[in-house]
Amino acid sequence: MKNNKLDKKVKLYNKPFSFHVNVESFIPATSEEKLQQVLLRESTSFWKDGLKRLWKNKVAMTCVFVISIIIIAIIFLPLMWPYSYEDQLGVSQGQSVDPSFSNLKPFEYGETELSIIADGGHLFPHIFGTDSAGRDYFIRVIYGARVSLAVGFFASLIVLIIGTLYGSIAGYIGGKLDLFMMRIVDIIYSLPDMLIIILLSVVLNQLFKETLANSVFASLGANMISIFVVFGLLYWVSMARLIRGQILSLKEQDYVLAARSIGASHGRIIRKHLLPNSISVIIISTALQIPSAIFTESFLSFLGLGVSAPMPSLGSLASAALSGVYSYTYRLIIPAVFISLIVLSLNLLGDGLRDAFDPKMKV
Repeated sequence: MKNNKLDKKVKLYNKPFSFHVNVESFIPATSEEKLQQVLLRESTSFWKDGLKRLWKNKVAMTCVFVISIIIIAIIFLPLMWPYSYEDQLGVSQGQSVDPSFSNLKPFEYGETELSIIADGGHLFPHIFGTDSAGRDYFIRVIYGARVSLAVGFFASLIVLIIGTLYGSIAGYIGGKLDLFMMRIVDIIYSLPDMLIIILLSVVLNQLFKETLANSVFASLGANMISIFVVFGLLYWVSMARLIRGQILSLKEQDYVLAARSIGASHGRIIRKHLLPNSISVIIISTALQIPSAIFTESFLSFLGLGVSAPMPSLGSLASAALSGVYSYTYRLIIPAVFISLIVLSLNLLGDGLRDAFDPKMKV
């Protein structure tokens, strides 16, 4: 009976110029029709979506692999390597450098080592040879990469903390305070960082000559400490400007007004609403700051303003290799290749992070 009534209504609907409602539109959907309404893309979070996009970027993932290999090498190889970065081979306490161990080419041995091998002993080879002081060059390159990467990551952390705090406060409060804080940024931009590093190195050498001798910073020296101080004083301004611009555009959004209306404090609005929505800018800026810091440390060490001897860095190794560049060219090429590989990988990874996490880059 119901089916007959339904058929009659359908026939009425199909008549031309009929104003009857199409009853077929209200018939319950079948299971096959329901499957057609399944979402084409499952719900995801900001981090999952960004990491998925990063995983599809072959260049960025290759850079992640290269950087991971370098980090694993600089952490674990010194624990297993039979030579130290500061030990002069074949030299006992109070003796001069053994000439047979100086300037060895890759996979060569000194006279004492050759006699041990002739007697049936086994010694680990010097993969990159030795330097003029008879120190194993391979482990010095590994320690140099460790120092350069540590400086890059630590300097980026300093820039991240100072730049994020300064930029978020200036952007959120605005007005005269923002104007005053940005004029300070303009003044800092005008300071010559190289001159500041040289002046700080001279001052800290005199100030901490006795203090650093018995501290954990003795191996770094005043020059390296001055580099960290300069990063804290000068290099955060770019990060602060980026965060300020992002905060200025976000603080007018409706969710910020809703947070204010329920009595949220300024600090909570910045921490819980503004900075999380600026996370893409923070990630990208920090990732691109690391290679910049590494390159800065490398050329400062090349000029003699980096770590103190015998602690090596890639820049100081390249500088020391200049004295024998015609006879031992590989000593300059090896640290230069490491610097280029690290900086290039981090730059390309930063570009990949920008493509993955920047909402404006999504299609």
